Amino acid sequence: MFYEDEVTLRVRYKETDQMGFVHHSNYPVYYEYARTEILRRKGATYKMMEEMGVMMPIISVECRYRYPAKLGDRLKIVTRFEELPRARFTVFSEVYNQDDQLLVEGSVSMGFIDSATRRPVRCPAFLSDLFAEYLN
Repeated sequence: MFYEDEVTLRVRYKETDQMGFVHHSNYPVYYEYARTEILRRKGATYKMMEEMGVMMPIISVECRYRYPAKLGDRLKIVTRFEELPRARFTVFSEVYNQDDQLLVEGSVSMGFIDSATRRPVRCPAFLSDLFAEYLN
């Protein structure tokens, strides 16, 4: 089982290179935008977690580029959670253009740390509870 949701955004000028294509460094930013928006829709924000003393550092980012997005494209970012977060978790993303063409696919792996000690901790229960009905 998995939980999947999507967000959309339009490519802005500042995100493109001289060729008019989205610069490769923007895709992890798009992944983060989608991930945080989906968490917000589910009732969780990074601010809430940080106030609870938990931070979520990035462990790895993966992008497989298939086709470039261009200035003005309307992008759909499909984000998928495939397992309950524990001490770490991976979120998968696919970026499509307005023609539903898959442009980029990848993932982001994150962990949880105590904000005071910077030591690893398990995922806060409220966060894993948000996805429990979809991922059990």
